[in-house]
Parts: sequence; structure tokens; C-alpha cells
Amino acid sequence: MEPEPAVARRLVDEPRRALHPAWIVAGVGFVALLGAAAFRSVPSVLIEPLHDEFGWSHATISAAVSLNMLLYGLISPFAAALMDRFGIRRVVCAALVLIAAGAGLTVFMTQSWQLLMTWGLLVGIGVGSMSMPFVATITGRWFVRSRGLVTGILTAAGATGQLVFLPLVSMLAHDHGWRLPSVIVAAVALAVVPLVWLFVRDYPSDAGVRAYGAEPGSDVGVRQPVAGGAGRALRVLATAARRPGFWLLAGGFAVCGASTNGLVGTHFVTAAHDHGMPPTTAAGLLALVGVFDVVGTIASGWLSDRVDPRYLLLGYYSLRGLSLLILPSLLGPHTQPSMWVFIIFYGLDWIATVPPTVLLCRELFGADGPIAFGWVFAAHQVGAAIAATGAGFIRDLNGSYDLAWYLAGGLCGAAALMSILIRRPRRSLEGFA
Repeated sequence: MEPEPAVARRLVDEPRRALHPAWIVAGVGFVALLGAAAFRSVPSVLIEPLHDEFGWSHATISAAVSLNMLLYGLISPFAAALMDRFGIRRVVCAALVLIAAGAGLTVFMTQSWQLLMTWGLLVGIGVGSMSMPFVATITGRWFVRSRGLVTGILTAAGATGQLVFLPLVSMLAHDHGWRLPSVIVAAVALAVVPLVWLFVRDYPSDAGVRAYGAEPGSDVGVRQPVAGGAGRALRVLATAARRPGFWLLAGGFAVCGASTNGLVGTHFVTAAHDHGMPPTTAAGLLALVGVFDVVGTIASGWLSDRVDPRYLLLGYYSLRGLSLLILPSLLGPHTQPSMWVFIIFYGLDWIATVPPTVLLCRELFGADGPIAFGWVFAAHQVGAAIAATGAGFIRDLNGSYDLAWYLAGGLCGAAALMSILIRRPRRSLEGFA
């Protein structure tokens, strides 16, 4: 659909600005994603404190983490559709309020089902509404030029926030108990609400500008009537599910979730502690993964504009699988040089898979790409939830996580194979010829 003449004329005649509003929206989105990821990281650090205070098993506590991860993915395609229907600001602000409610109510819990309802249900829905499809929505509406690079930057915020804040959360929980981090999360989530409401616009046309890099007359970033809300998410799923590429992307991304958030993000601190490493040291190592992930994910976004994304995914999954296979031999009470090598290498590859996956979804599904990516991301979180719970059971049964690391490494090999089997549209292949 072409933009209305008055809108098109206004956008064509807009004056040049020193800073395009797209970068302001991206900046606020970065802060929101950083915060949401940090909020989601808290339960993984609280496994041991909750176990010590309430006597709940690792599997029970991991179930709440799994519910959080599952909803983080399953809510995302509906959130992407609701952003089209009601706007980015309304959906994100409502999500932040849910996060604050879930985190704040946690301090009053006395039963394990209450952990499921707070950190699992409420926080899961909240962070799920600000997940990676939020990235796809911002970049799809606000950017034409540098879309891959911005996708990498925003993805780095979502992936890194949960790791960078781990040492702080771990220190607070160790020194002041697990309730203080919960209260801080609630306060910070509420503090971000006015920032989003004041500075985020739903479409470039709302601010009287074109999308960054869009040609005159382009309808990218022009507000258009959208109907259906959450029902549209189901229609997109029904259409996408008829294409093999969707299932290959979803299968690979499920392994991505299992091998990152589900396993390493949730259980690395506990696994390292099993080998005699202090929890604060292990959390610091996981934070370093997040630091190097910034470099790796931004570089991946840059490469996704220039290299066939299937080849990128092939390399990322293959190398990640190899690193997980050798991880059990590296764990110990002290951080040896080989562990530092793993942290750097694994950090560069942590969520580098997101930019090429977003690009492939846009190529395969067009305007429905953000919602289709929402469903692919849902598969990511299903994999994460299965791994979080499964690794907890493996730890309870065997007394170690070794089997979980080996299984994840093998699955990464399968994800690499699925990625290279995806068929891209011919017009997309010409761009890399």
C-alpha cells in the first residue's frame, strides 16, 4: 500500500536533521532491552539462595525459570502483533509494569507455586513482550540503511544485559539476601516506563520523517491501518508453517535457546560452584561472556548485511557445539587460561545467531517477518525451557551437569545442518553473488 499523498509529500520535503529520530528510538529500545534482559537474569542467580532458604529442589526452582523462558518466547509473536495493532509504547510500558509487579510480589512468597506465578508467569509475560521481535519491529519500521548493524546492536543489549548484571545481582543476593535484587528490579522497571513513553514513537511518519535510509515515496515506516491484533499472530503462524524454511529456522533456533539461555545462562554458575568455584567468580565469568557478546553480535549484524546468513549460522552453531563439548574438562575451582579462552570464544558466539535469523525471516516472510520471527523466537525459548528443566533433572540425578553439556554440543551440530538447508529467495541470493 502506498502512503497517502499528504504523508508522502511531508516525508519527502522534511529538512535534514543532525540526528535522525530513528537513532533516538533505537537508543531507548537499547535501554529497555538491556533492562528486560537484566530482569530475566535474576532467577538463575537465586537458585542457590532459594534452595538454602526454602529447601526447594533445583528442579523445582528451575521449573520457574523454565516457565519464564517459555513465556518469554510464546508471548513474543503476540506482542509483535499487538505492537502493530496498539503501538510500541503501549505494549512496552504495560510489559514493564508487569515485570515490576512480578518482581515486587516475589518478596512475599512462601510457597514454590508463588515463585512460578511471580518470576515465572508475570515476569515471563513482561519480558516476553520486550523480546527479540521488539528488535525486529524497531529495525523494520525505523531503518532501511544499516538495518543489520542496528539489529546486532539491539540484540547485543537483549543478550548482554542478563549477563552483565549477574555479578551485581549475585553480590547483592550474597550480602543482603535474595529479596533486595527483587525490589531493585521492580523499581528499575517502573523507572523505565516514562523514558519509553516520552521518547519512543510507533512509526517514523508519526514524527514526520522517513525511515532512516528510505527513499522518497517509500512506504517503509509509514503508519498503515492494521487489524486483527493477536489473531494476526496465529494467521502468520498458519501461513509460515507451510514453508520448510520456517521449521528449519525454528529448529535451529530452539537449539540456540537450549545451548545459551537454557543451559549456560541458567546453570553455569551452579555447575562451576559444583567444581569448587565461588558463585560470585562464576557470575563474573558469565558477565564476561556478555561483554564479548556485544562485540560478536554487532559484528554478526554487520556481516549479515554482506554475507549469506546461512553460512554465518553454519559457522556459529558448529563452533558453539565444539566449545560445549570441551567445557566439562575446563570447569574447576580456579579460572585457568583455557577457561578464559572458552569465555572469550563462547561470548563472541553467544547470540550472534540472531541478526542472520532476523534477516532470513524478513526475506522469507516479507511484511510478516517480525511476527514470523516471533514464532521462531518462541521455538528458541521452548528449547531454553526444556534445557533449563532438563539440566536441573540431570544435576539432581547424576550429581553433575556433564551429560547436559554433551547433549547440547551434539544438538548444535544438528542446528548447523538445518541452517545450511534453508532455501533463500532468488532475489536475496543475487545480493551475495
